[in-house]
Amino acid sequence: MFTGLVEEMGMVRSIVKTADSFTLTIGAKVVLDGVKFGDSINVNGVCLSVTDFSDDEFTVGLAPETLKRTSLGQLVEGDRINLERSATPQTRLGGHYVQGHVDATGEIVEFREDADALWVTIRTSPELMKYIVIKGYITIDGTSLTVVDTGADWFNVTLIAHTQELIVLPRKKSGDLVNLEVDIIAKYVEKLVAANAGHTATPSQTQLASKGGQ
Repeated sequence: MFTGLVEEMGMVRSIVKTADSFTLTIGAKVVLDGVKFGDSINVNGVCLSVTDFSDDEFTVGLAPETLKRTSLGQLVEGDRINLERSATPQTRLGGHYVQGHVDATGEIVEFREDADALWVTIRTSPELMKYIVIKGYITIDGTSLTVVDTGADWFNVTLIAHTQELIVLPRKKSGDLVNLEVDIIAKYVEKLVAANAGHTATPSQTQLASKGGQ
């Protein structure tokens, strides 16, 4: 689990592609503190396991499904990426519960400056939009952000100046893809409601007894 608070921006140092594998080596510093083989690191919104590391870089492998569902396959050497270590019991939850399981990609439609703030509009599928609500959480490339407004197939967020310095999003351009993860609570609620649709709640024997029923 992660919080969506990016700890640092790493840099893609090498990409190795073969017929059956895709490996990234990423330069970093903060997330390597205390790292072990197999540890999970959120890489641009995707939970990946460390397969190798040194003092200033680490390596992860990507499965075909990950390449299909995310934008990581479009990375090139030199790209900056958001990094966050998995949360511990001592981690302050300043963002929201982030799994690192990307639901879909979105396309950046527009950047708009507003004094020192930056508005970003992103287009995605109507199917995903049902989970994205005004003032709700959305994870964009691993960053926990608050949704400001929505439409049938778009939503926007605003970044204060401080946030712009810490994450990758402002360094992208219109037309670029971003990894999106919706708030998992919305999916749980949807499934619970669907599972109970058409069922009428009946009073328990304890409730009936308290009302004098049999």
